[in-house]
Amino acid sequence: MAKEAITHVTGRNLTEEHVARVERFEPDPGPEPGTTEHTDAEFDAMVDGLLLEYTPQELWVFAYGSLIWNPEFDFLESRSATAYGWHRSFCLKLTRWRGTRELPALMLALDRGGSCNGLVYRLPAQDHAKQLGLLMRREIDANPPTNVPHWISVKTETGIVRALAFVASRDGPAYAGKLPLMQVAQVLARAAGHWGSAAQYLFRTVTMLEGHGIRDRNMWRIQSLVAQEIEDSGPQGRPHALPD
Repeated sequence: MAKEAITHVTGRNLTEEHVARVERFEPDPGPEPGTTEHTDAEFDAMVDGLLLEYTPQELWVFAYGSLIWNPEFDFLESRSATAYGWHRSFCLKLTRWRGTRELPALMLALDRGGSCNGLVYRLPAQDHAKQLGLLMRREIDANPPTNVPHWISVKTETGIVRALAFVASRDGPAYAGKLPLMQVAQVLARAAGHWGSAAQYLFRTVTMLEGHGIRDRNMWRIQSLVAQEIEDSGPQGRPHALPD
């Protein structure tokens, strides 16, 4: 399926060939000035706070973006799930990973309002604190963070479960807010960092959403706009610089 174009949208469809035209790897610039890396003690305190707030008998994690195509943890089962009161949004600015300070990328987070269809994973029952610690280290890089852990309720076909999700803090320094879809597409077609391109991140996400039968109108519109941006690229096979 990965070699097929993403469907269910009018206009262009993002393909592996589009991504290959813009794929590149930039040097890691390190933490943004004014931020630091979290220490192990800070991650441990974050986990302690989460478990004081809610101590699950079963640990569920809600996935809406890269956790769908690259969970990096063991799980016992997964279910389709809907988070009400939250929506999937490219609202986090990245100056490393898939962007640079000169050309920041955008990453998905859950933002307030609407609803979001995704997956919920049930993790093994042993050592929830350790599993949460690994999740914190994967999902949270800047200190102070903008992508923060939060317990939410999600609806599955067998009922409501309480799950951990990573949501956007609107007070966080990397919060980009609600951007026009064309602006999002212009960024995703151009940005890249030491983990690769933002276009690759988008392609992997929409491919897996498609594979799970999840429809997100904004995501499918964005991928079509990104494909168009790449097709309209300059002679070197990369899109022109962002307009001023």
